[in-house]
Amino acid sequence: MKASWEKTDKNQGVLTVETDEAAVADALDQAFKKVRKKVDVPGFRRGKVPRKIFESRFGVESLYQEALDILLPDAYEQAVKETGIEPVDRPQIDIQQLEKGKSLIFKATVTVKPEVTLGQYKELEIEEKEFKVTDEDVEKELKEMQKQQGQLEAIEDGEVQEGDIVIIDFEGLVDGKSFEGGKAEKYNLEVGSGTFIPGFEEQLVGLKPGEEKEIHVTFPEDYNAKDLAGKPAVFKVKLHEIKRLDLPELDDEFAQDVSEFDTLDELKADIEKNLKEKAEKDKENYIREQVVTLAAENAEVDIPEVMIDHEIDHMLHQFEHQLRFQGLDLDTYKKFTGMDDEALKEQFKDEAKEKVKKNLVLEAIAKAEKIEVTEEDVKEEVKKMADEMQREESEIRKLIDVQGGIDSFKEQLRIKKTIDLLVLSSKNAA
Repeated sequence: MKASWEKTDKNQGVLTVETDEAAVADALDQAFKKVRKKVDVPGFRRGKVPRKIFESRFGVESLYQEALDILLPDAYEQAVKETGIEPVDRPQIDIQQLEKGKSLIFKATVTVKPEVTLGQYKELEIEEKEFKVTDEDVEKELKEMQKQQGQLEAIEDGEVQEGDIVIIDFEGLVDGKSFEGGKAEKYNLEVGSGTFIPGFEEQLVGLKPGEEKEIHVTFPEDYNAKDLAGKPAVFKVKLHEIKRLDLPELDDEFAQDVSEFDTLDELKADIEKNLKEKAEKDKENYIREQVVTLAAENAEVDIPEVMIDHEIDHMLHQFEHQLRFQGLDLDTYKKFTGMDDEALKEQFKDEAKEKVKKNLVLEAIAKAEKIEVTEEDVKEEVKKMADEMQREESEIRKLIDVQGGIDSFKEQLRIKKTIDLLVLSSKNAA
């Protein structure tokens, strides 16, 4: 097989491939064996028609598409390896020659991974950021634990307070007309959660069960539904029910109920210890994120739009998974926010572009620094994961196979080692 690569643009080029005649002949043989099982020819049982009779009746050309489906994928993959290019999208194929007794010749227009011009990536100055744990942090964590142990109770005679769960009917009107996603019945809302338009939840405070009220708000200028952005709205609201958390006392008994400790002071000390461990981890992650961000900012790369689109699709898939975990789906989310597919993709575009650039820069640094992953590196990481997850190393190996295979795992380790290098060479800004 012969393969040549000619770059026609920054991130695009033409791959010209010619297979040998024997490969075409073999593909035609395979195509015939497959196709003849599906055709009926008088005088022959299905699947038993001789090749010459088949070709005289249907023409050898009737085998070309099937033969191409057999031959093309392997020929393209082999040509990619031979020329050393890194495609980032499906190629556009143009068949130049496909005939019995001749070679297959085709041209593939291919978008490839862009070249990265690295800037400074060592001795990067990291802006210092404080990661300390205060008494207020401990109290906040303690109150969250208290909240989790609280019991929701219906409030029959009281008024809505911030933090209450209310069950309401509402209908929103703009210019006197209803709008999509602006109406619901028996809707559960936590007052003060910031779920609704600014100003809506605050106006629920003071309402009593059975009461109705008109709430006046203005949609934010940057609201996703452009036909509503910046417009005043009136919501007709009816309050059905108030539910409020009955919180347990923060005392030694509470500590015994929620932990292995006998006293509240011991529980607070444990909370403080855990928060400090988390703060150290947050600091480490902050430094790692900063060195990658700075290295990417210092580099130059012209990213193909298709790579950004692929990343957006990946992010949307993850986002949809998160919504399902919360009991929602993407269609409901779009209806509630007034967003269509294009608006949703646009929301992820900047982050997707940044992610792609960072990955490309890290790959380029790994290549420049000749960073490799050894089998010993793999063993150490597998052991570490097994210890953290309290599972057998054999289970972790199986998990790696399921989540992309050992090659993908090694590439992740390679990037991790690359970030380690950036961190080790960095310095805090004075």
